[in-house]
Amino acid sequence: MKHPRSIIGTLAATEAFRRPGRRRAIFAVLIAICAVLAIFPERYRAAVTLAPTDPSALGLGGALGQLGAAQSVFGNQTATEVTQTVARSVLVRGFVIDKVDLMRRKGFHDRVDAFRWLDRQVTIRTIRGGMVQMETQLHDPDLARALITAYASITRQQLAIINRQQTSYKRRVLEKLVAEANDRLDRAQAAYDVFRLRTRYSDPRAAIEAIGDRIPALQAAIKAKEVQLSAEEQFATGDNMSVRQIRAELGALQAQLAQQQALNPEQENSVGRVVQESTKGKRLERELLIAQSLYEGYNRYLQGTAVEDMTSSANMRIIEQPFIDTARQFNMVFLLLGFMLALLAFAIEFYNLRPPLEAHVDD
Repeated sequence: MKHPRSIIGTLAATEAFRRPGRRRAIFAVLIAICAVLAIFPERYRAAVTLAPTDPSALGLGGALGQLGAAQSVFGNQTATEVTQTVARSVLVRGFVIDKVDLMRRKGFHDRVDAFRWLDRQVTIRTIRGGMVQMETQLHDPDLARALITAYASITRQQLAIINRQQTSYKRRVLEKLVAEANDRLDRAQAAYDVFRLRTRYSDPRAAIEAIGDRIPALQAAIKAKEVQLSAEEQFATGDNMSVRQIRAELGALQAQLAQQQALNPEQENSVGRVVQESTKGKRLERELLIAQSLYEGYNRYLQGTAVEDMTSSANMRIIEQPFIDTARQFNMVFLLLGFMLALLAFAIEFYNLRPPLEAHVDD
C-alpha cells in the first residue's frame, strides 16, 4: 500500500536530490548565486526626513493670532497626512519626472511607465515624531539623490501653492464681508447722527442721563423750599412778601417736577420722552457698536491673509537633508530566496536522516 508523500519527501525522492553530494552541491550553488545577487549589483539608499509644520510652530503664532490667521488652512487634517497625500500625487510625480529628466535617464518611451516606476521605487512613509521620510533604493546613487531632492522640493512647493490658493479664497470672502460690514457701519453711523441732530444731543447718552437726574434734584429742591416756607410761616403772616416769594418758587418747582414725571412721550423733558429717547438711542448705539466690531474684525482677518501669503512656504522643515545611506544595501528578494533555499536544504537533510514510517513502508 502506497502512502502519499509530503512535499519534502517528494523532493528528497527526486533524481536530482536523491544523492547527498549532488543535492548539497545544487543547494550550495543556488544559495551562493542568491547571496551574490543580494549584494551585487550594489544598491544605494537615498532618503530625506521632513517635519511638516505650520507658521505657528515657527514662532509666528502670536502675530498670526492677533491677525486672525492662526487656523491652519487644512483644518483638522494632520500635517503628515496632507504631506503624504501631496507627495504621492500624480502632479508631484509629473514634476519630478520633468525635473530629473527621468524619461531620458531611464529610457522610458511612455510617461505612464515613468509614473509607475516612481510609484514602485519611491517610498513615502510616516516615522515616529510625526515626521515624513522619503526614500528610494537604486543602482545609480546620483539618480537616487536627485529623485529624493526633487520630491522634497516639489512637495514643499505644492503645499505652498495649496496654502496660497486657500488664502486667496479666504481673502475674496473676507473682502466681500468687509465691504458689507463697511456699508452696515455707514448706515448705522448715519442713523445715529440723524438721531443726534433730531434730539439736539451731541452726546445722547450723557444728555438723557442728565435729564433723568433732574427729577431727584427737583425733589430735593422742593423739600428744601418746604422747610424754608415752614420756618418763615412761624414768624410771618401769609401776606408777607418773603413767604409769598417762597410759595411762588415752590409752585414753580412742583410744576417742573410734574412736567418731568409725565408719562406722555410727546411732552418735552418728560419721563416718557426720556424713556423713549433712551431706548432708541441705546438701540442705535448697539447697532453702531456691532457694525463697527464686525468691520474691525473682518478687516483684521483680511490683514491676516497677507501674513498667510508671506508664510505659505513655511509648511515644512527638512530635518535631514537628502543623503546616500552609508550602510550596505541588500536585494531583499534574493536574500529571502537564499534563506528559503537554506531552509529547504535543511528540511530535506533532516528528512533523510529521520524519514517518517510510511517512507520505509513504501520503500
